Amino acid sequence: MTDSATPRPDLRIVSSRVYRGPNVWHYEPAIQLVVDLGVLEDFPTNLIPGFTEGLLERLPGLRNHTCSRGRRGGFVERLEEGTWLGHVSEHVALQLQQAVGHDMRRGKTRGVKGVRGQYNVIFAYSDEKVGLAAGELAVRLVNDLVEHDPAFDFEAELETFIIRGERTAFGPSTQAIIDEAVSRDIPFIRLNSSSLVQLGQGVHQKRIRATMTSNTSSVAVDIASNKELTLTLLASAGLPVPRSASVREADDAVRLAERTGYPVVVKPLDGNHGRGVILDLNDAEAVRAGFAVAQEESRNGLVIVESYVTGKDYRCLVIDGKIAAIAERVPAHVVGDGTSTITELVDRTNADPRRGVGHEKVLTKIKIDRAAVDLVAQQGFGMDEVPPAGEMIKLTLTGNMSTGGISIDRTLEAHPENIEIAEEAARVIGLDIAGIDFIAPDITQPVRETGGAICEVNAAPGFRMHTHPTVGDPQYIAKPVIDMLFPPGSPSRIPIVAVTGTNGKTTTSRMIAHIFKGIGRKVGMTSTDGVVIDERLVIRADASGPRSAKMVLQNPRVDFAMFEVARGGILREGLGYERNDVGVVLNVQPDHLGLRGIDTLEQLADVKAVVVEAVPRNGYAVLNADDPLVRAMRRRCSGRVVWFTLSEPGSEVWESVDDHCRRGGRAVVLERSELGDMIVVKEGRRAMQLAWTHLLPATFGGRATMNVQNAMAAAAAAFAAGASLHDIRQGLRSFSTNYYLSPGRLNEVQVEGRTVIVDYAHNAPGLRMLGDFVDKTAVTLDKASELGKVSRIGVIATAGDRRDSDMRELGAIAAQHFDVVIVREDVSLRGRQRGEVADLIAEGVRTAMGEGVRAKQVEIVLDELEATRHAIARSNPGDLIVVCVDQHASVMSELESYGRQAQPGARRDDHASTNSVSDPDFVASAADSDPGSTEPALF
Repeated sequence: MTDSATPRPDLRIVSSRVYRGPNVWHYEPAIQLVVDLGVLEDFPTNLIPGFTEGLLERLPGLRNHTCSRGRRGGFVERLEEGTWLGHVSEHVALQLQQAVGHDMRRGKTRGVKGVRGQYNVIFAYSDEKVGLAAGELAVRLVNDLVEHDPAFDFEAELETFIIRGERTAFGPSTQAIIDEAVSRDIPFIRLNSSSLVQLGQGVHQKRIRATMTSNTSSVAVDIASNKELTLTLLASAGLPVPRSASVREADDAVRLAERTGYPVVVKPLDGNHGRGVILDLNDAEAVRAGFAVAQEESRNGLVIVESYVTGKDYRCLVIDGKIAAIAERVPAHVVGDGTSTITELVDRTNADPRRGVGHEKVLTKIKIDRAAVDLVAQQGFGMDEVPPAGEMIKLTLTGNMSTGGISIDRTLEAHPENIEIAEEAARVIGLDIAGIDFIAPDITQPVRETGGAICEVNAAPGFRMHTHPTVGDPQYIAKPVIDMLFPPGSPSRIPIVAVTGTNGKTTTSRMIAHIFKGIGRKVGMTSTDGVVIDERLVIRADASGPRSAKMVLQNPRVDFAMFEVARGGILREGLGYERNDVGVVLNVQPDHLGLRGIDTLEQLADVKAVVVEAVPRNGYAVLNADDPLVRAMRRRCSGRVVWFTLSEPGSEVWESVDDHCRRGGRAVVLERSELGDMIVVKEGRRAMQLAWTHLLPATFGGRATMNVQNAMAAAAAAFAAGASLHDIRQGLRSFSTNYYLSPGRLNEVQVEGRTVIVDYAHNAPGLRMLGDFVDKTAVTLDKASELGKVSRIGVIATAGDRRDSDMRELGAIAAQHFDVVIVREDVSLRGRQRGEVADLIAEGVRTAMGEGVRAKQVEIVLDELEATRHAIARSNPGDLIVVCVDQHASVMSELESYGRQAQPGARRDDHASTNSVSDPDFVASAADSDPGSTEPALF
């Protein structure tokens, strides 16, 4: 216990994070709050007087929460027994979202390891702004229940929260379409803060904005917006319409009304939602007054005068040429009860929880304006008078929902001839989704006989009068919309392959993308080098995060997605997509430890396992059987597992993989013989030879063991994604580590007789594998050298956010494989002082040198280009130089500049302005030298 004997309102939010996809906490999007209880750590709910009662009084919906008990009322039991206030905040945040119609129920609260009184509060959300606001209000409410703050008015705060939630939520029409899409497993992406939504992914995508779709004709929308033109076209098609014409002056409106014959209607030529529509005008004075109102709502100043058709107001919704729903629209009104004034009746009607402002809810509140007061007066009443019981008092003349009207479903009652007329009207105008406004005495009778007519055709008609009728059965009109956009059997998703691991992610991703490009697919790829769309680099940055993945899925050319998934992106925002058809985990090795709360390899494996957890039941997880931490991820996979392994027959791993295949599973293995190593794809009892490793260019004759492993993983992923063995074989045989296919990854350059290898190795495990390649390559060079053994020179560095011990280990490993180690530093020091990283690496080299390893000398040259020049300057022809790069384009430009020195007139400093790496995607730019020019955290 602390010194305090009474609880204080100490609960506070330390940090918040929004996960926009599968993450380390859950398979679906979630918000994480780290909260500090302060003194409240010693006061669970049963020790705070009146807390439970006060909480349930303010949020009675909490009584329905099951919590861990799995039954209704389980959370109340926890409150009464005593639970901590971080857990309470989780449930309050969920219940607050329920108040704005977001049915969120998932949550968990876990203590922050090693920190007393701090908790991770995790809860689901639908809209991230609403979710974050719910978390903040939850903390304020809990504190207020501990000790009341006079300045905190929960009811007012709750109302503000609800209004905010309703404003950011999708409208009823958009939400109906999205709900139908989700029920069919069609993914969606919200493209702005309003109603612009993408349904589907990549090449299969369709867009909607409310009830306008990708199929909606712009010409048809323009026609529907021009009411005079609409009626002219409908009349020319023989459809029943009122007589009408447009005018700009009130005098012309009066003359037209007299020629047409009273009563008439005036309305704006290009209006909507019933604004400015004045009905049943019977004299010149009324026409002049109505003209002024209509012209004010007209964007171009034109007003239509048309004959008044008597009858009820019906809205016929036509989708893809077929009637989907019909609703009778009743104008806003109240019915007298013999005791209440009209004003009181309106207030009582507006108190209906179904009514909101604008389109926030299924009904709109009735607005009392001058037009409403005048209309009531025409019916012989004042707003403060009491109408007789049962008498209907109209408050608007039009039946639009947006002016407070109600709807009655008449879908099954319409006469077939009227249905045919409505469908023909939509075809004449050319709208895929159209709202046909009928005025008719009775929709069950043919309008040609009863005298009804079409008075308007509307583009982007609202759905709520059909999905939430005031009277009658709701119509599921989103179904024909989705049927139109995605006919049964048509795809909405593109294949997604995700690759993660400590080392090899980029090369493996490029191999897979190269295989599918060879098949003819339009591949969208994200990696640490940027976003590539159909072989074109569109963004140069570290793009291995979730936002880059979303960019690819939004591109309308992409029909195959290849994502490199980094640890940082998963921890920052989760995955940028819902699921991946194939998830590849290459390895889990000690790198990035000590960052973002990840201190052990097991924790790092949990992060990378998110990719495996995102594999659906019909998907595949491609796992490295040689890595115990990766092997354990099979238990987290809902789909099938494909193993790849370098192990030899007889080993425990080989036997396990072989047993997996005998039971019908898949694996990619290496079969060794005197002729070389053969990559073999196994499925069940079948074994299919794929390629000799030494014939794959990326393996350097089989010397680059890391690329042998990467090629096996790529083959397994491509096979799981549907590529044929022939296509996989062809892709791997044509993929090399030249700068254009794999920039910065094991690129070999000949510089004045020296062999220079450019690679990205920046951690101890990666450098160990590179060192193995260096040893094998050096043996080959020794045999070809007239002088015997060649010298090995390594230029190495690592990021400043690694642990000191990791930096020393990097130096120790380098010392085992190089004769001379040159230590440089990255441009971005990541919180370190200039020279600090290099000193730590050099310390590791010197320590290893004292133990008698290969290295005989270590030097520090901090600038990357200067270190590269120094390595070449101190080498001799035939030597092997390895440059572990940060800005690969600049280094490659520097190396290739040596080849131009022999040209007539060339100067040594020409490389500063010339880059012989001719592909513009990889030309050195400000982004390569200025760490502030890109923002990796955005991708």
